[in-house]
Amino acid sequence: MGERPDIDLTRPSAARVYDYYLGGAHNFAVDREMAEQAITMWPELPLIMQANRAFLRRAVQFCVRRGVTQFLDLGSGIPTVGNVHEVAREAAPDARVVYVDNDPIAVTYSRTILGDDRQTAVVQEDLRHPDEVLAVPEVAGLLDFDRPVAVMMVAVLHFVQDDPAKIIAAYRDAVVPGSYLVVSHATHDGQDTQADEHTDLYRRRTATPMTMRSKPEVEALFDGYELVEPGVVHLPLWRPASPEDVDEHPERFAGLAAAGRKL
Repeated sequence: MGERPDIDLTRPSAARVYDYYLGGAHNFAVDREMAEQAITMWPELPLIMQANRAFLRRAVQFCVRRGVTQFLDLGSGIPTVGNVHEVAREAAPDARVVYVDNDPIAVTYSRTILGDDRQTAVVQEDLRHPDEVLAVPEVAGLLDFDRPVAVMMVAVLHFVQDDPAKIIAAYRDAVVPGSYLVVSHATHDGQDTQADEHTDLYRRRTATPMTMRSKPEVEALFDGYELVEPGVVHLPLWRPASPEDVDEHPERFAGLAAAGRKL
């Protein structure tokens, strides 16, 4: 793919900064500089991002165990090691995944990484416009909306400023009962001034300012869904693989996680 004129390499990208936190190679100097600045302010950030990725893995495994093998990953970023299609196919080789992101560089990298994989597609759209996302031929062509679909919104809704509940409702209405919504979300709950400084950094440096939300605010996003136990909890507490995986202070991970089943 050729370079697009709307790519701004002078500003960090949330998707590429996240890739750097996870140890990926699909990022630029401007992304690495911002990430290192953030880590200086908040040294636990890489651990928080790894906890988020571990939650994604557990959530995908949960959905597959419940018989859901179709995934719409909104705000997917760059599908580095351990992303949705890899995790799902460990148990369901026929799993299908559509990745959606509005960052043109993340999309270009994603298409390169996935190559000619016919069970995945990468779409450049903004998740805040559900009608446009759902109308993309690759979405309707790969996913069967007469069967349950897991809608993934992992570490992305804190970049949505206005009425995320309305956006989620549009995706909820597009899928059948038995579908799932999977969310992780940055939170101030249990945090000190580090969270405020981190939010300010994203506001100043990126095109995607961050809005952290409380547990009641995240719970409200699941209207029309039945929350899966244990409900909305800090990242390590959502169905840990073993008790040893739960930190003594899970609130330090600054993220809430939950999954819900459409009624």
